[in-house]
Amino acid sequence: MFFPEQENISSLPSNKVPVKYGELIVLGYNGSLPNGDRGRHKSRFGLSKRSKANGVKPSTVHSAYTPQAAKIGRSTESPIDFVVTDTAIGGPGSPDPQSVQSTISRFACRIACQRSPPHTASIYAAGFDSSKNIFLGEKAAKWRRLDGQMDGLTTNGVLVMHPRQGFTQDSQQGVWREISVCGNIFTLRETRSAQQWGKMVDAESQELVDGSLLDLCGATLLWRTAEGLAHTPTRKHLEVLRQEINAARPQCPVGLNTLAFPSLRRKATPDEMQPWAYLRCGHVHGYHDWGSQRRHHEESRGQEGRQRECPMCRSRGPYVPLWLGCEAGFYLDKAPPTHAFSPCGHVCSEKTAAFWSRIPLPHGTHTFHAACPFCALPLGAEPRYVRLIFQGPLD
Repeated sequence: MFFPEQENISSLPSNKVPVKYGELIVLGYNGSLPNGDRGRHKSRFGLSKRSKANGVKPSTVHSAYTPQAAKIGRSTESPIDFVVTDTAIGGPGSPDPQSVQSTISRFACRIACQRSPPHTASIYAAGFDSSKNIFLGEKAAKWRRLDGQMDGLTTNGVLVMHPRQGFTQDSQQGVWREISVCGNIFTLRETRSAQQWGKMVDAESQELVDGSLLDLCGATLLWRTAEGLAHTPTRKHLEVLRQEINAARPQCPVGLNTLAFPSLRRKATPDEMQPWAYLRCGHVHGYHDWGSQRRHHEESRGQEGRQRECPMCRSRGPYVPLWLGCEAGFYLDKAPPTHAFSPCGHVCSEKTAAFWSRIPLPHGTHTFHAACPFCALPLGAEPRYVRLIFQGPLD
């Protein structure tokens, strides 16, 4: 992904802090990549004002018939600012995305930011090769417009959805569209790689708004503006909420042992005090095994094998450990984490859970489904999220 800026304005003073335009946050990574954020491989990317603009203008069109003739760059090429790999669905313990063949175009998209207020960011399909030319693959759909300018789509497409009413407690889902190389808006193709492009939508813009979703066919990213992030809970705020929950000393209604959410930095293996929940009803317990080896064997087979009957209300459904959602950029408000997604068990505020449970995210070449933003696991049948019911200490 390449992020040019428009307007060649003079360089910033060396002692001045760069202006921040916003951040791109990759869905499915709850605060960091499994092996940590390193270099250009991160779970979130900050876009700031460069010391010198590097915007681009249309130029000559060249046709290259072989990859060798095009001198295609790799992800290590200098024109590429950020590297986004395919999202490993399910979070910790999922297969390494680098071990799976990627469906993301090597030069997926460009984002151009205005250097002067209001610092509008616009998205375009395709990026730059090693010669700093915009490159489209041989199988990509491309055409010449009536004005003579070339336009086209990446092989698997770059999709965008702008939420209605912004990224707030009142946010509603928008409509998924496809972006072209020139930034034109089209309805979706029949499949992601179909040669026939959709109909142009003149009434819509390629300008990103707070909460816009970008899908690269393998990874989905959330755009948060600097202004939007200023009203979003911070990691420190989420830590305070975690400590407040633990300070209330919730207890398992069966074992009567005290429960506590682990540190936000630890997100892999449940500990002895980890809260577990029955996601059909929301009753929170500590982990317990009712003694049957056969049942224990069934529960150890993964999410589907964790179907359990709640001892409080007898409802039957997924029985999973609860994990706090650590990526603050996914939250729509600063309310306490009171609800959990099903079947993954990631916990966040009610408004946040309600919003993401309604958003259809692209999956594969032609399907959509709602998913947990923290781990990208598809949400199950109703209820897609549940209000958690904690029991306080008996003393």
